Amino acid sequence: MALNNTYDARPLFQETAVGAGAQLLLLAFLGTAIGMGPAGWLTGLAFALATWTVLNRALRRTRPRSFGPANRVTLGRATLVGGITALVADSFQSSPPVSLFVGLTAVALILDGVDGKVARRTGTSTALGARFDMEVDAFLILVLSVYVSMALGPWVLLIGLMRYGFVAAARVMPWLNGSLPHSMARKTVAAVQGVVLLAAASGWLPYGVTFSLVAAALGSLLWSFGRDVAWLLRTREERTGSRAVLTRSVRTGESAGPTADTDDGTAETELALDERTDAKSAGLAAHADAVGSAVVPLPLRKAELAVR
Repeated sequence: MALNNTYDARPLFQETAVGAGAQLLLLAFLGTAIGMGPAGWLTGLAFALATWTVLNRALRRTRPRSFGPANRVTLGRATLVGGITALVADSFQSSPPVSLFVGLTAVALILDGVDGKVARRTGTSTALGARFDMEVDAFLILVLSVYVSMALGPWVLLIGLMRYGFVAAARVMPWLNGSLPHSMARKTVAAVQGVVLLAAASGWLPYGVTFSLVAAALGSLLWSFGRDVAWLLRTREERTGSRAVLTRSVRTGESAGPTADTDDGTAETELALDERTDAKSAGLAAHADAVGSAVVPLPLRKAELAVR
């Protein structure tokens, strides 16, 4: 009897269609409430289309059984970030109402701590969800840094661009994809960026205080990235040596250690592949936390995803 392997992705695409519809409703509300101009509308629509397209593509690739409650929270947060992006684009012509901008941003930042907890409590943690969450975080930080840079100067853009710069550098220097140890300091620095940028965007603090806070946030981010890059550089030879041993074991069929107990070298092959994929995944995840990677997710490959 033939097995039925048919995969029906329509329920998943219905979820993303609802998200796109919610984005359009939010843009309509903003357009009515503040008289948003063409720049805001076009940016918001482009954001909605890009998010819907790339997310559907990722779902088609990964083929999850369901969209999941945690991804619904992240999609809702992405909708808010789309509205914030439209407001920032419109701010080049006229400043948005501070209370509206701060309110949307505050809710988006608060929800950042919700989707992960929902995923763990419901047992729906997935690599796709983790990457989706990661990209929403980073894009929000980038958008906020653009907004704040209009008042404090272009140097603030370093906060939003640093994570993307790290990912670009890792493509040229693969050793940057190595796994990093757990660090509460790294997580704290990541959380500080959004809070400080929101405080700066509100305009409620004196200029000198705002400048100092944002400069301190950038300094802490530079320290965090610098520390991690230094650690990856120090351990580069060790990781390279381990990979060489595993590769040699695959070629010769010899045991790479006490746990590599096979007759045909299959376990050694799988271990070598797992080490490479796990290292890349952990490196990207750690530095997505450090800046908070884009509401428009990068192409989602299994080897690049980290569990939520």
